[in-house]
Amino acid sequence: MATATQAKGKTEKADKKTAFPKETYMFWYESMQLMRKFEEKCGQLYGMQKIRGFCHLYIGQEACAAGAVSALTKDDSWITAYRDHAHPLALGTSPNAVMAELYGKETGCSKGNGGSMHIFDKEKHFFGGHGIVGAQIPLGAGIAFAEKYNKTKNVCMCYFGDGAVRQGAFHEALNLAMLWKLPCIFIVENNGYAMGTSVKRTSNVTDLYTLGDAYDMPSEAVDGMDPEAVHDATARAAERARNGDGPTFLEFRTYRYKGHSMSDPQKYRSKDEVEEYKQRDPIEVIRKKILDKKFSTEAELDAIDQKIVSQVEESVKFAEESKYPDPETALKYIYVQEDYPFITD
Repeated sequence: MATATQAKGKTEKADKKTAFPKETYMFWYESMQLMRKFEEKCGQLYGMQKIRGFCHLYIGQEACAAGAVSALTKDDSWITAYRDHAHPLALGTSPNAVMAELYGKETGCSKGNGGSMHIFDKEKHFFGGHGIVGAQIPLGAGIAFAEKYNKTKNVCMCYFGDGAVRQGAFHEALNLAMLWKLPCIFIVENNGYAMGTSVKRTSNVTDLYTLGDAYDMPSEAVDGMDPEAVHDATARAAERARNGDGPTFLEFRTYRYKGHSMSDPQKYRSKDEVEEYKQRDPIEVIRKKILDKKFSTEAELDAIDQKIVSQVEESVKFAEESKYPDPETALKYIYVQEDYPFITD
């Protein structure tokens, strides 16, 4: 079984990227732009107190979702942490349903019960949205176990932040996943900061993908600002999982332009650092490639942008006009089994 170091060598040899068709580039552009415009609007609405509670934006990290979606199938499962608005949008969840959930309305994808940190969409096989750091990692392994038990060829994409790799749940999940050869792709979205603390200040190991060495798990670092690189790495991992060869650990090296949450003053990093990463903005990079390859014109891309702005505005209107859930439904969706015998008043 390849170690992280060996996997890295294989990756370096596989640096020749896939030749992607026009449709894939256009999907990436439209998908990432929708995530970006949607969350920029979320930031405005949070400031207006239309969205309450916590709000963690994904702005800057869009390639980590879009590049993976294009590499997988509609039957594969997804689970992530509380920075979870963008993943369901990339999977095709209606912006109306996501925005309504952020508003806490009954038309939201979690019927107003989840809010910003607990987005779910069963039809898209998106299982959240989890507020406890690292809690979703063993759940992702469990979903993968179910796929293997049921003898499907589906995989589970399990996302988490860089802070979660120092949780016991991370190590326990990787150990069992490798022991049982579970079809799970573990992804650390390393944006350099666990909340407001640099990875370099909290971890002796800063090449996080090498943590997979402890479990002989194939692991590699991936340019998380490039949907092409994300797609290629995800496709390799998915092929391994579908062939019964078990999990992969990927470190998507990315960067969030906003703070950890909307309440974060971001005093731990400089404006120059943020601007440096913005020069590698995944949306602008893909836009340039589309134009260079003559897949589309400036006017056509501008029309897509305007369509997305309209979509986002429609989602706000939908959320504003939707009703809040009836308080009597607060306990209705806790258990799948409606007559669960252990509920007490």
